[in-house]
Amino acid sequence: MEKWQPGNISREIFNEACKVIPGGVNSPVRAFQSVNLEPFIVDRAKGPFVYDVDGNCYTDFICSWGPMILGHGDSDVEDAAIAAIKKGTSFGASHKDETTLARLIKSRFPSIEKVRLVSSGTEATMSAVRLARGFTGKNKIVKFDGCYHGHSDSFLINAGSGAATLGVPSSSGVTKAVAEDTLSAVYNDLEGVENLFEKFDGEIAAVIIEPVAGNMGCVLPKENFLQGLRTLCDNYGVLLIFDEVITGFRIAKGGAFERFNVKADLTTLGKVAGGGMPVGAFGGRGDIMDFIAPAGSVYQAGTLSGNPVAVACGIATINKLTDNLYTELEKNGACLEQILKETADEAGVKISINRMGSIIGLFFSDEKILNYDDVKKSDSSKFNIFFETLLKNGVSIAPSPFEVMFVSSVHTKEILNNCKPAFLKAFKAVKEV
Repeated sequence: MEKWQPGNISREIFNEACKVIPGGVNSPVRAFQSVNLEPFIVDRAKGPFVYDVDGNCYTDFICSWGPMILGHGDSDVEDAAIAAIKKGTSFGASHKDETTLARLIKSRFPSIEKVRLVSSGTEATMSAVRLARGFTGKNKIVKFDGCYHGHSDSFLINAGSGAATLGVPSSSGVTKAVAEDTLSAVYNDLEGVENLFEKFDGEIAAVIIEPVAGNMGCVLPKENFLQGLRTLCDNYGVLLIFDEVITGFRIAKGGAFERFNVKADLTTLGKVAGGGMPVGAFGGRGDIMDFIAPAGSVYQAGTLSGNPVAVACGIATINKLTDNLYTELEKNGACLEQILKETADEAGVKISINRMGSIIGLFFSDEKILNYDDVKKSDSSKFNIFFETLLKNGVSIAPSPFEVMFVSSVHTKEILNNCKPAFLKAFKAVKEV
């Protein structure tokens, strides 16, 4: 099979980037290293498509890693951004739209009584953990193998996402002391969590979890797993943090609470809440949130927090997330799932698929995927062939077997069916090797 290569302009730009940017990229997975390729360089995006600088068009299932729930270049979001820019790109001071966005978030998430806006998902999760430690007076946290909560030191312990893609279970630069305060559990294993609670009783501030894992592929919680986690946290006086940077506004209007009826003490948000702009948020019980400065003693600050342009895009996006839109997202997600199953079956390739609404995880395995160990058993070499063949046929997915596919409201049945031949070719290429 002839190797896919990015176009000449993409290669020239990437080579120049490597001279001034570490690895040529500003986020590791963009480098395509895990699939043994060099990246194409995006020129623009519109609707369900991205276009590279060499003039190639790809149906996009990355959706900027989730936030483009309305597709690229939604006219209402663009209009909101332009109107905000005309008033000023950054104030470093309070403005009324911050409160509007906070109220919108609060109205969708019953577990959130107060919310603090930040500039990224990493900042949201980092701040939520600091707040949990400050509120409880305890130091240790529990996270789950394969769940990724950003690149703060506390989370780069057996991490998923880009860290797993690069085969680095713990990043260099993370100190032994930090690692000792981060306890790792197995996703979907309540007994393992309870064992940690018993061993470190009185020392654990919080458990942080992606309620639907999205950084080791899509891994779904077992029935009653999240409710069991809530009960354990209540019994041992531990706070429960839902990292909904990916799932928030994606799996339902009210995120995991709406889907699973489990109420977290703190919730972190990002992606969709900014409509594609750099926005994150963390919120929860009022008594906990009041420990944040200036109301309380836990310090957190950011000059660009509540940036007017980013907030305007978030408001415009959330206002369009109606019940009808979620019905369409569910249809689009189910359609893609069916296409993947049909084309894999036609090609004679064994796959396992996990889906929650518009988030889809594809694994080259014939076993049910329940945790990170299951994910690691899937065949990454087959994924590399699959990924490369899709690129050759105008379909772009995340360049890592540890990531998910996203569909948007504009990934219509017609658009998805147009991708069916590409998926079939990709599965056939996998079968031939």
